[in-house]
Amino acid sequence: MVTFRPLDNALEVRHRHEVLRIEAWGADSVRVRGSQYRIPSESAGALEDVAPAGSAAVTVQTDDATLVNGELTVTVRFDAELAYPEPQLSFTRTSTGAELLAESREHFWMPGARVYLGNRSGAYEIHQQFEAYEGEKLYGLGQRTHGRLDIKGLSLDLVQRNAEVNIPFVLSDRGYGMLWNVPAVGRVEFASNATRWQADQAREIDYWFTAAPSPADILARYADVTGHVPELPEWASGFWQSKLRYLDQEELLGVAREHKRRGLPLSVIVADYFHWSAMGDYRFDDAEWPDPAAMVSELGELGIELMVSIWPTISPLSENFADYRDRGLLVGADQGVEFQQTIQDKGMSTPMPLAFYDPTNPETREYIWNLVKKNYLDQGIRVFWLDASEPELNPAHPGNTMYYAGSGAEVANIYPKENARLFAEGMAATGQQPTVLLCRSAWAGAQKYGAAVWSGDIPATWQSLEQQIRAGLNIAISGIPWWTTDIGGFHGGNASDPAYQELMIRWFQFGVFCPLFRLHGDREPRTPTSSAQTGGPNEVWSYGEQAYGIISELLHLRERLRPYIHEQMRAASATGLPPMRPLFVDYPDDSGAWQVEDEFLFGPDILVAPISRAGQRSREVYLPLGARWVDAFDGTVTEGGVSVSVDAPIERIPVFLREGAEVNLGR
Repeated sequence: MVTFRPLDNALEVRHRHEVLRIEAWGADSVRVRGSQYRIPSESAGALEDVAPAGSAAVTVQTDDATLVNGELTVTVRFDAELAYPEPQLSFTRTSTGAELLAESREHFWMPGARVYLGNRSGAYEIHQQFEAYEGEKLYGLGQRTHGRLDIKGLSLDLVQRNAEVNIPFVLSDRGYGMLWNVPAVGRVEFASNATRWQADQAREIDYWFTAAPSPADILARYADVTGHVPELPEWASGFWQSKLRYLDQEELLGVAREHKRRGLPLSVIVADYFHWSAMGDYRFDDAEWPDPAAMVSELGELGIELMVSIWPTISPLSENFADYRDRGLLVGADQGVEFQQTIQDKGMSTPMPLAFYDPTNPETREYIWNLVKKNYLDQGIRVFWLDASEPELNPAHPGNTMYYAGSGAEVANIYPKENARLFAEGMAATGQQPTVLLCRSAWAGAQKYGAAVWSGDIPATWQSLEQQIRAGLNIAISGIPWWTTDIGGFHGGNASDPAYQELMIRWFQFGVFCPLFRLHGDREPRTPTSSAQTGGPNEVWSYGEQAYGIISELLHLRERLRPYIHEQMRAASATGLPPMRPLFVDYPDDSGAWQVEDEFLFGPDILVAPISRAGQRSREVYLPLGARWVDAFDGTVTEGGVSVSVDAPIERIPVFLREGAEVNLGR
C-alpha cells in the first residue's frame, strides 16, 4: 500500500520506511527528495529556495498521482501486482506527453529504482536509477579530461580532483536538465542499459529536474535555482600574464613594465605560490616582496591588477598554526593526525605534512578573511587565485576527512564552493564589488560567488588542447560562465622549440575567444616543487619572433573584443547563458549542431573553430542552420546548415560572424 499526500505545490509519497517529496521548484521544474523515515531538515546541496511560476496541480488516485508544474508533469505509479512494488517516477512534457526521463528498477524483483544501503550511522550508500534511451546525447557534469562533449556512455567519478571538476548537472537532447544535488563522493554511469547515480554515503536522494523548452531556457532555470553569476568586472576581460612563479617584487614589476614599453595590453599579472612567508600566514614574504603597497600602486598606474595565489593549505610552521588547530578551523580526520598533503614550503628542508582549513565552518571563513583583508585587500589587492581548492588531498580520496558540514564522504564535493564563498562574502562585508576568484575546482552554485574555473594542471600537448575545447563547453553547460585554461598547457613546453611554438600560437588563437584570456605554465627547465621554483620563461615575447608577432596581434584583438565580451557577460549574469557554448544552445532545432564537438559559439555572433593538431592548415567547419555566416577574414557569406573547408594558415584559425552582427575583429 502506498500513501499519497498533496501539499502546498508539492506531493509527498510514503511507502514502508521511505518518504518521497516532489516539490515545484521554479518554472517547469521540480525538486525530488527521498529518504528513509523522514526528509532531513538541512541540506548541504546547491539549491536556493525558488517559488514555482504558478500553482502546481496535484492529482491523487488509488495507485498513482501526478504533479504538474508548467511544462513538466511528474507521475508516480505504484504497481501493486509486482512481488515487491514501490512508487516509480516518470517525467513528461506537459504539452506533448513525451517522456523525458523515467525511473527503472535495478532488478525486476528487488531492489527497485531507489536503493538505500545503511551503515548504521544514519547515512546510506544510495542508488538512483533511470531508464537509458537509445541515441540520447548528454552534456555537462563539470569539467573533465576524457576529451568528450557528449558524455553518454561514460562512467564518471563524482569527486573533486585536479583538472576533474565535479559539477553533477547534465543537459539532455531529449529536452531536460537535471542536477544531482548530493555533494557526496560517488559515481554516475550513463550506460546503454540504464543511467545510475550513486553516493557512497548520503542521508537522502536529492535532485532537481527541469523541462524548460530549450537548452537556453534549461540553463536559465538552472541559474535561477543555484544562483546567478555576478557581472564580470571591467578589468577582467583583458589579458592575464603569469608564469610558474615570479621570484620577487622586482621581477614581477619588470615584466609589467616591459609589457607597457612594448605597447602590449595587460590587465592582470600574478604573484603565484610561495610568495608567502609560510602557508597559512596569508601575507607576503618581506624578503622577496618588501613593499606590496608600492607594487600595487605602480601596477595600478599602469592599469594592471595584481592577483595573488591563496592555497587552503596550512603549514605546521605557520605563525597561525596553533590558532587553526586549537580553534577547530582545520579539516578533521576520522583516524590519525589532521594532515592531508605534503609539500616543501618556506622554512622546510624537506617536504612536510600540511593541513587544510575548513571553509564549511563559518568561524574559519571569518578567520581566513580577516588575514586576507589585512595582508592583501588593505594593500589594494582585490583579485584572488584559489589554487588547489579541490582540495588536493594525499591520498586523493576524502573518505577519512571530516568537516563542519559533515563527513568527507558525504559533503567533500562542496569544498571549492564554500572556499569561493569565503572570499565573496568577505568582499561583500567590506563593501567591495564582486571580484573574480580563479579556482581550480567548483561545485554547483559556485558561480554566484564569482568562481572562475581554469582547467587545472594539464599537459602541454596537442591532445590536451583538443580536450580543452570539450572541457570548456561542458563546464559552461554546468553553470560556470567564467572559464579559462593555462594557455600552452601547464606541464612542460620548451619556449625555444619550434614545435612547441606552433602549439603556443594555436592555443593563443583558441584562448583569445575564451571567457577569460590567460597565459600560465611551468615551462622547461622544470624543477621539483619547492619555494626555489621559478619555471622557464613564459612571457609573450619568449617564443620567437614569428610567435610574438602573431600573439601580440591576438592581444590587440582581445582588446577590440572587450565591449562585445561584456555584453555577453551581462547576459550571462542576467540569464545564465554562458558566453562560450556549444552550437546547439543557440540552434537546438538543427540536428547537425548537436553533432559538433570541436567548434563553439562565443556569444551569439562569433563562431570559432580551433586548430588542435600539429601542422594542420585547414579544417572542415560546420555552420549551423538558421543563420547566414560571414568568414571573418575573407568576407565570404555562406548559408547555414552546411560544412565548408576553411584555410587555417599559422596566422589564424577559422572564425565566422553571424550575418548582420556588429563585432569589431579588424585592426
